[in-house]
Amino acid sequence: MHYGTEGMELRIPADATVLAGRNPPPLADGEAAVTAALSAPIGCPPLREMLTVGAKKPASAAVTISDITRAVPNKQFLPAIMEVLNTAGIEDSRIVIIIGTGMHRPSSDAEREILVGGDVMSRVEVIDHHADDPETLVTISDDPPVRVCRRFMEADFRIVTGFIEPHFMAGFSGGRKGVCPAIVDLRTIRRFHGFGILADPAADTGILQGNPCHEIALKVARKVGVDFLFNVAITRDHQIAGIYCGDLEQAHLAGCEQVAQWAAAGIDPDEPGFDLVITNGGGDPLDRTFYQVVKGMCGALPAMAEHSTLLVVALCDEQVGSKAYTDLMLRYDNDWRRFLVDIEANAHETRMDQWEFQVHTRVLERIGLEKLWFVSDGIPAETQRHIAVAPILGPGNAKARAQRAIDEYLEAQPDARVAIIPEGPYTMLRRG
Repeated sequence: MHYGTEGMELRIPADATVLAGRNPPPLADGEAAVTAALSAPIGCPPLREMLTVGAKKPASAAVTISDITRAVPNKQFLPAIMEVLNTAGIEDSRIVIIIGTGMHRPSSDAEREILVGGDVMSRVEVIDHHADDPETLVTISDDPPVRVCRRFMEADFRIVTGFIEPHFMAGFSGGRKGVCPAIVDLRTIRRFHGFGILADPAADTGILQGNPCHEIALKVARKVGVDFLFNVAITRDHQIAGIYCGDLEQAHLAGCEQVAQWAAAGIDPDEPGFDLVITNGGGDPLDRTFYQVVKGMCGALPAMAEHSTLLVVALCDEQVGSKAYTDLMLRYDNDWRRFLVDIEANAHETRMDQWEFQVHTRVLERIGLEKLWFVSDGIPAETQRHIAVAPILGPGNAKARAQRAIDEYLEAQPDARVAIIPEGPYTMLRRG
């Protein structure tokens, strides 16, 4: 099981169902593959040609990357992108790398070096996006109001990078999400995560057609104008498995189709729901906060019925998440039904981070709080008692407590049907 950086080994019945996609192999020569992809992109001319042919001939460039919560192998492709920019006449001093933090916390200096590498850090400016700082934003639309990172908009040539994985709200990550929510203002982020948007059944894993989350982000990205997309798919150890670069929409769709094949794990459509489902928060860096762990919870929904029990293991060494999210969870103190009533009554006003609790309630509506078991070594026991889970506490570390919970469950229900999702949120469960 994914758990922090070390993983977690659990003993399960021999007849348990393992729900896992196919782990794609890494590209044999990642560096050569990146260079080749930049020369033969999807839906547009080669990157170098776009920079040198025609009237535009840009003198500056902005490149967005994901923040530390995403395991994107930036160091494997950023140097090649910068080399093409340099060859086209854009000097390092005219290149800015923007970390698309969305509404996540700022990056530390150490995290920036992890993200891009020391060589890139020493060559170009690397900055965080600040969604709450009006001085760093520029308006691109008044109806609806949308503001975007000024440095990105001021660049002559705009590149968006990232990786594609199943996403529990937007269908898939990558593509347009490198703009919205990555480098937009808080008001736009709140609209993107509004109550009505997430209440739509199409705002779910693996769905793009009719997904309001996807459509809002794509509309914003089109308005912003992205000159070139560079997305990757990754292996379980974060190596590049596929490259999808070129046109913002065409390259992203090609990547989503490939990732869907790799990530999908089928469940018999007649399956009534497993008795015990075991999943995780995705391991490092995704399971550093409980906020991100909700993805693993929701990803398990296709395997569950009302009678199911869900066991989620996640390190959460940075605890619950942002102050706004932590305060929200503690304020409602497990009363998730009251939370849903409140946000529906105030659907015109989206509070910071309420969206994560809203999708968390999809699981609670299915199985109830008492059967949403949670095991973590990172969050204090007292806090766990108030964040709308049934914490598995007591002696021993997380592994010992998780194993004890499994063993006791099976002792009481020896004929229970068990399913385990070793890759957690990186697996896309599908019935049929």
